[in-house]
Amino acid sequence: MNLSNRVRPEREPVTVEKIRAAHRARRAEIRARLREFEEVWRTATDARLWEELVFCIFTAGASARMGLGSVEAVRHLLAGGTHEELAAALTGRHRYPNSRSGYIIVTRAYLEGDCRMRLRARLEDFKDPVERRDWLAREKGIKGLGYKESSHFLRNVGLRGYAILDKHILRCLFEVGVLDSPQPPATRARYLATESRLRDFAREVKIDFDELDLVLWSLKTGEILK
Repeated sequence: MNLSNRVRPEREPVTVEKIRAAHRARRAEIRARLREFEEVWRTATDARLWEELVFCIFTAGASARMGLGSVEAVRHLLAGGTHEELAAALTGRHRYPNSRSGYIIVTRAYLEGDCRMRLRARLEDFKDPVERRDWLAREKGIKGLGYKESSHFLRNVGLRGYAILDKHILRCLFEVGVLDSPQPPATRARYLATESRLRDFAREVKIDFDELDLVLWSLKTGEILK
């Protein structure tokens, strides 16, 4: 969960030339970060995968930095903490301590029943990467993960090919004319369609799809986080 060096984010509209220049300048850092994600998949325990899932629950409606701080606050409670214990630990660390604590309790109970918290085996069960994300985003027992957060989790544990369509990515795509609007996709079909357009754009600018996601995010934030 280490952070990257911060550079000045783009305040002017993003252009294809700026995207290519940012990729050239930060390619080594971006590829190193992707290798870190891949190392998670190679080495992580199920407890670590659960922690990464909780991090993505925390980032929904918040920031990556708030998610990181929140995980630090509740790490010792993730395996068995109560709703009250989690909420108390999150107070002052997350903007929604009560609701996010509830999401953890409900999701943990579901996963204990569904796969006995064996997250690696459960994720490996899916042969279709789209179905894997559908399970995370649409299963009623998993709380707090939409398509963006599910993609975020899968990318962070080293599974490639998923677009994290947050406001920064969407704004970049709008500014370069890939999208007609920077509004987030509200349905599964729209998410997949937007992801497909990002994939086409990656081919057009000749930048690896997963690397492009991090390039665009860094242009608007100045950072390459998880």
